[in-house]
Amino acid sequence: MIKHQTTPYKSLLLAGVAWICSAGVALAQPAASQPDAIPLDNLSAFQNPGKSWQIAGDVQAELDETNEFDLTDGTGILVNEPRRRAKGSDLLTKAEYGDFDIELDYMMAAGSNSGVYLQGRYEVQLADSWGNQAPTSASNGAIYERWDESRPDGQKGYQGYAPRQNVTLAPGLWQHLKISFQAPRFDASGKKTENAKILRAELNGVLIHENVELFGPTRGAIGNNEVATGPLRLQGDHGAVAFRNIQITNYGKPRPELVDLKYQVFKGKYDVASVYDSIPPEAEGTSVALTSEISPFPNNFVVRYTGTLRVKEPGEYTFNLNASGGRGLMRINNKTVIPIDARNQRATITLPAGDMPFELLYTKLVEWGKPAVGLAVIGPGIREYVMGDPVVGGNNDQEGPILVNAPVNTILRSFMDLPVENNGRSGFRVVHAVNVGSPDQVHYTYDMDKGNVVQVWRGGFLDATPMWYSRGNGTSRPVGTVQNFGLPALALARLASPQAAWVTDTTGSSYRPKGYAMDKNDQPTFRYLLYGTTVQDAIRVLDGGKGISREITVQNPGQNLYARLAEGSTIEPFSKDMYLVDGKSYYIRLDDTGGAKPVIRDANGQKELIVPVNGKLRYSILF
Repeated sequence: MIKHQTTPYKSLLLAGVAWICSAGVALAQPAASQPDAIPLDNLSAFQNPGKSWQIAGDVQAELDETNEFDLTDGTGILVNEPRRRAKGSDLLTKAEYGDFDIELDYMMAAGSNSGVYLQGRYEVQLADSWGNQAPTSASNGAIYERWDESRPDGQKGYQGYAPRQNVTLAPGLWQHLKISFQAPRFDASGKKTENAKILRAELNGVLIHENVELFGPTRGAIGNNEVATGPLRLQGDHGAVAFRNIQITNYGKPRPELVDLKYQVFKGKYDVASVYDSIPPEAEGTSVALTSEISPFPNNFVVRYTGTLRVKEPGEYTFNLNASGGRGLMRINNKTVIPIDARNQRATITLPAGDMPFELLYTKLVEWGKPAVGLAVIGPGIREYVMGDPVVGGNNDQEGPILVNAPVNTILRSFMDLPVENNGRSGFRVVHAVNVGSPDQVHYTYDMDKGNVVQVWRGGFLDATPMWYSRGNGTSRPVGTVQNFGLPALALARLASPQAAWVTDTTGSSYRPKGYAMDKNDQPTFRYLLYGTTVQDAIRVLDGGKGISREITVQNPGQNLYARLAEGSTIEPFSKDMYLVDGKSYYIRLDDTGGAKPVIRDANGQKELIVPVNGKLRYSILF
């Protein structure tokens, strides 16, 4: 069965197809490679769990209580409390893994330290690095160092890798980690032929490692030997840590191979479906891989590959053909899988085990395009890999990223696209966005059309490539880990009662932006008119980069004026004047409400935190 969508050409003669450019490959995982969840209703998935480990239904951590959790009975969360319950010990899975992807949520207590050991030997560090602006190989998300006692003092630790940026969240908040791991390779005699690699690691949605070669086990490994498969190990002897939603995708199945590969090269612009039936080839021979480099011509040529596709694991496979500078056609088992007239040269096909005929045709006819023939493949238990030339994303003329850093307090105005739903559509564009960056690596976007903060983020400042490259579209993008606050709305509104619906637009509010004034530290205070009175909105980064503080001052506020401080799926009172928002995504701390009492209320299936405004309101967002 072949699944493919095509757009027919008026002609198969490809000489006039000027829109063709290099195709980037980003394959979606087929159903056959879905991850398996480690069950967390008990500890049966683990070897001999120590007494410091338990299963809980919920967990909370105080910002200033070192290595302490408060637990709620239930299931779904794996918790380690080495100080409170017993001496800590590491936890190893019964299952062993070779090449695999792992994805999980974790929570750190204040001052805590833990780690995820891939195959029990290569540690990705977990630590409370909140506010740390200079990450090291011991910071949250780092690849921990190797250790050699025979080396001189100060050099015993080596080959450790700090994360590219610190995007650590506060203690007591759920963080998200994704790792793609490639196990070391061994020959038939057991000799290592290829080092292990962390192909990619993301922390809280931000790339922190890519293609890092691991030359040997890191410090504290379960053994200094390296193996083809090993258990997942969670460090448990250093501090309080909690895990949930642990999902692992195994890639232990053999890859399909191309064998007995032959090629022919034809000169000219032709209907490539029949060219080899009408003229003799200019060159021919055998090849070990798909590549465009066998052609002696820079342009206007066709390469035909024939051979055998050897499939050892039956199942559903997805092929993505990169025919840079031209187009391609692919047949498997004498059936057309990717036709020449397909704009999207990707198809999914169910293949049996065994050998079957393979044919691929590539035509190069765009003079400015760089030639390449790459075939990305993914299948059951098989991580995406490439047969032939490297497959790269984007067009040949794509450049970037164009990054804007914030070594001092920095402002850049732009459009800003938010990943929120708007009237059934995905995404919302803020067209009068003021992006404010700080050297503390905490930044925010202010919407001048609504007088409100729409997102905050930690890490790098902005990627301005969409705005400044070529003609640009006016948008910029946050570089770090982002906390969005939903669809933009007014921060202040008059409500007939504490249960009245929040105002969805500025109609009837007499809202008028009045720009912003800079203080001596180049930090803006925003000004606007609302309901006939003046509002000043001063936002400052907290000491140590722990979040932002916001002070709203209203002249003559009048009756029934409220501020909406947060909206989310959940809002939980945490401690005095503290709230956890949206499933423990961030904190709201009330610093000065002028004596007004906050209200948590239901609104359109969500929760809202609102508070009456009596003239001045000050609160903080900690994340």
